[in-house]
Amino acid sequence: MTQMTKTEGSNKSNSDLLSHYTQMRRVRTFEDRVGELYLRGASAGSMLHLSIGEESAAVGVCSAMRDGDTFTTHHRGHGIFLARGADPNRMMSEIGGKETGYCRGKGGSMHIADMSLGHLGANAIVGGGIPAIVGAALVAKHRKTGAVSIAFFGDGAMQQGVLYESMNMAALWDLPAIFVCINNQWGMGTRIDQATKSTKLHERAQAFGLNAETVDGRDVLDVVEAANRIVDGARAGTPGFLAIDCYRFYGHGRKDKSPYRSDEEEAEGRAKDPVEFSRRMLIKNGVNVEELDAVDAKIDAEMDATIEFTIKSEEPALNTMFRDVFAPGQPEPEPVTTRIDRVLSKEQY
Repeated sequence: MTQMTKTEGSNKSNSDLLSHYTQMRRVRTFEDRVGELYLRGASAGSMLHLSIGEESAAVGVCSAMRDGDTFTTHHRGHGIFLARGADPNRMMSEIGGKETGYCRGKGGSMHIADMSLGHLGANAIVGGGIPAIVGAALVAKHRKTGAVSIAFFGDGAMQQGVLYESMNMAALWDLPAIFVCINNQWGMGTRIDQATKSTKLHERAQAFGLNAETVDGRDVLDVVEAANRIVDGARAGTPGFLAIDCYRFYGHGRKDKSPYRSDEEEAEGRAKDPVEFSRRMLIKNGVNVEELDAVDAKIDAEMDATIEFTIKSEEPALNTMFRDVFAPGQPEPEPVTTRIDRVLSKEQY
């Protein structure tokens, strides 16, 4: 099933749209500040994958989730985690490799996790986080919690065998599992139609018996409606798949200037900007430009503060490198330098 096209300014709830617009603007602005952190030389590493252009996917799907639901993300997962309720200060601090980050600076941009928000972990391996949600969904089914587990991944993962193994298992066992493909049209430097003959990605999931749709990500309200259908179906016992068509505004990583794409293509893709589309809809439906400008200004200030918070935060001490790696109560391994000093100390002779 594919989502039908509609015209701008359709009569939908301004309050809902304003809420989603605000969240999308927060995601967009946060990602802009991630790029700024990199330019300041304050990021922990250079492989920062921005989700600018994909905001409706993060906000739309996360709006259908509730407490107790779990999820995994791919390496382009900042926006998803933020839309799920993450603290932007702790997120930015993690990207900066600081002690105040979600993983005390160990995870960086691509390995953020927080069990308290149901985030089972981001993953730098294409499709690497997908099978984890099958296990989480199996737990939810056996415990009868009513929770769903969602795997977020890019179109590049559509060519990974683990996705099909996971969808097959989820269908066989009627698990509350959902597979969300954020199709930004490019897997690193390969366009989707150069990677697969059929770009109707939801049809692959239908073959396994999943509820499956493709939705245009330009309008976040369309994404919300599709996500609610898929999530409600999964809670009722039928796993789902949702492909969200959007466009990756910039290169694969922060350093990638995407020379493999033409200027014309990029201009056409950016014209589908979900944030600006929602802003235009709100204005057409009577929301004052000044009100939206005030929303934007408040978000700018919030995200500016994440930069300062990160820069002022302390780097983790070297002797904490094994903290959180082993189970609670387990003794941490002896650091190499300490062991060498002990071996070479005079007490040993």
